[in-house]
Amino acid sequence: MKIVLVCMQYDYGIPQRGLSYEYVNFYNVLVSMGHEVILFDYMTNTTALGKVGMNQKLLGLVQDARPEMTLFSLYTDQFDAKTVIQLRAFTKTVCFFHDDTWRVEFSRFWAEKFDYFTTPDVYGEYKYQRLGLINAIHFPFGCNPSVFQKLETDKTVDVSFVGAWHPYRAWLVDGLKKAGFQVETHGFRWPTGSLAYDEMVSLFNRSKINLNMSNSTSRDIGYLTSSPRALLNSIRSPKFIEQLKARHFEISSCGAFQLSYYVEGLERQYRIGDEIGIYVDRSDLIKKVAFYLENEALRERIASNAYERSLADHSFERRFDYVFSRMGLTHVM
Repeated sequence: MKIVLVCMQYDYGIPQRGLSYEYVNFYNVLVSMGHEVILFDYMTNTTALGKVGMNQKLLGLVQDARPEMTLFSLYTDQFDAKTVIQLRAFTKTVCFFHDDTWRVEFSRFWAEKFDYFTTPDVYGEYKYQRLGLINAIHFPFGCNPSVFQKLETDKTVDVSFVGAWHPYRAWLVDGLKKAGFQVETHGFRWPTGSLAYDEMVSLFNRSKINLNMSNSTSRDIGYLTSSPRALLNSIRSPKFIEQLKARHFEISSCGAFQLSYYVEGLERQYRIGDEIGIYVDRSDLIKKVAFYLENEALRERIASNAYERSLADHSFERRFDYVFSRMGLTHVM
C-alpha cells in the first residue's frame, strides 16, 4: 500500500548523529515489506520552510498522493493540530507514541487528532478507553532482524552498556566498577561517545552481559543521597515511570544475553529467568553480574531463548501487520 511516513530522517534531526530510530526501523522495514513509502522528514522541511511552510507542504503532499495511510512519529511542537485533522479527509492517520507513560499530557492532546494511535504501555488501551479515546493500539518497541543480527564472534567484553549518559545510569556503572567489574559504556554524553549501528551490533554480540539500565527517576535512597545533583535530577525529571525500551528487543535480536531493569509488561515479551535476566537495585545488579559472569552455559541458554522469541514474536514486520489489521488495512497491498 502507499504510505506517507512522517518522521525525522536523522537522530533528533541532526545529521551528524546518524539516521533516526524511525528511519532505520520504520522506513526500512516498511519498504522491505513491499509497501510504497514516501518519507516526509519534518525536521529538515521545518528548517527549510519554517513550521507553517512545513505543515502546508505535508498537507499538499497527502492531498496529491492520497496514501492509504499516513504514519506519524511526533517529537515536540512541529505540527499544527488543524493540519493533522485536515489530513484525515485524504488518508487514514496513525501516530506512534513511544513515551506516553511519561509524556502524558502531550500524548492525550494529540491522540484525538488522529484516526488511530499507538501505546507501548501494556495497559495503555484500557487507560485511553477510560478517557473516551477508543482507537489506541498496543504497540511496544520491536526489533529489525536485518540490522540487529546474531554474529559468530568471541565474547571479549565482560559487561557493556549502550545508551545515553544519565546520572542514575552513571551511578550504577560506578557501583559495578567499584566492585571490580570492567564496564564498557557508549552513547550520548559518555566519554566514549555514540556507536554506529554496526558497531552497536558488534558490541552486543561480543559482550557476555549487556546491561539495559533505566533512565527514569530513581527512588533508591542510595542514589538520592549519593550527591546533591542526584537528588535535584530526581526532583526535576519528568520520567518517573518505567517503560519497555527498544533496547530490550535489539539486544535479544542479536542473540546476546541481557540483564535489565524490571518494567511492568516485560514478562509478556520475554520469560524472566529463561529469556532475560533482571535486577532490582544496585546491590542486586552487582550480585547478578557476578552470578551470570560465572555461569556461561546459563547465559548462553537464556540468550538463545530470547533470540528465538524475538524472531518469532517481536519483529517490526509483525508489529506493523498487527497495527494494519487493527486499522482494517490488511487487504491493501
